[in-house]
Order: sequence, then C-alpha cells, then structure tokens
Amino acid sequence: MRSYDLSPLFRSTVGFDRLSRLLETATTGDEAASYPPYNIEKLSEDSYRITMAVAGFGLDDLNIVAHQNSLTVTGKAKKDEPAGQFLYRGIAGRAFERRFQLADFIKVTSASLQNGLLHIELAREVPEAMKPRSIPIITAAGNQSVEVEAPAPALTQQAA
Repeated sequence: MRSYDLSPLFRSTVGFDRLSRLLETATTGDEAASYPPYNIEKLSEDSYRITMAVAGFGLDDLNIVAHQNSLTVTGKAKKDEPAGQFLYRGIAGRAFERRFQLADFIKVTSASLQNGLLHIELAREVPEAMKPRSIPIITAAGNQSVEVEAPAPALTQQAA
C-alpha cells in the first residue's frame, strides 16, 4: 500500500488537517462496507439524501447519530426464533454500522423509514458569519477619510 506525504500541502493551508484523515479512510479497504446497500443523492445545490436498504429492521432497531462532521447509522436486529424451519435464508438481518463523513456545515434535517428504506435528509447551512461579506476600504484624503466599498467576491460552493 502506498503512503502519501501531504506535509507540503499543509505549509500553505490552514485548517485542512482533517484532509489527511479523510484520505486515509478512503484508501483503506473495508470489505464489510457493502452492507447495507445505500444511495447518496444530490437533490439541489444545498440538499442531499442518503437512502439505505434496511429490510427487516424496525424503528426500534435503528439508531442515527450526527456528531461534528460524522454521521453514524447503526442497526441491531432482534433475534426472533422463527416458528418454522428455513430452507434458505437470503434476507440479511445482521447488525451493521455505517459511517459517513460530512462536509462542513452539512446538517441532518430529518429521517424517515418507508417500505424498508431509511431516508436521511441533509442540508448545507452556511452560517451568516461564514458567508462572504464586503469590507470597506478607508483612504486618507487630506484630513478626511473616505470609505470605498470593495466588491463582494462571488460565493462558490464545494460539492460534498
């Protein structure tokens, strides 16, 4: 396995130390990551949906925790002994834990369970203090100060 040295990038950036952890997580193979299957949809510029196939799990069996830039979905199925004998058991009922790394300012807005599909709605909510703002430039003309309004930069959004 290759190891990448990202220290040259960190010389000219501030606050991107989380990037190295994300790259490490992405490069490590996780064979158990295929259960349960899921989709990630981009509904609009600032809204997303994660849909997970959790057939056989009820509301009491599922737990969703959002903490900082991480979303964890866990499922623990109850062990019910069937009355009959199975000839083939193809519906998985094993416990799982699925983790998603969220970009900055992504918040979980709601979750619903319908027809064996768990839908988790996400939205990007950039705080007002983090949005670009115009900074006045003060120049001295003799004894008077004149404020000149600097044009506000265009807001560019990153895809999560």
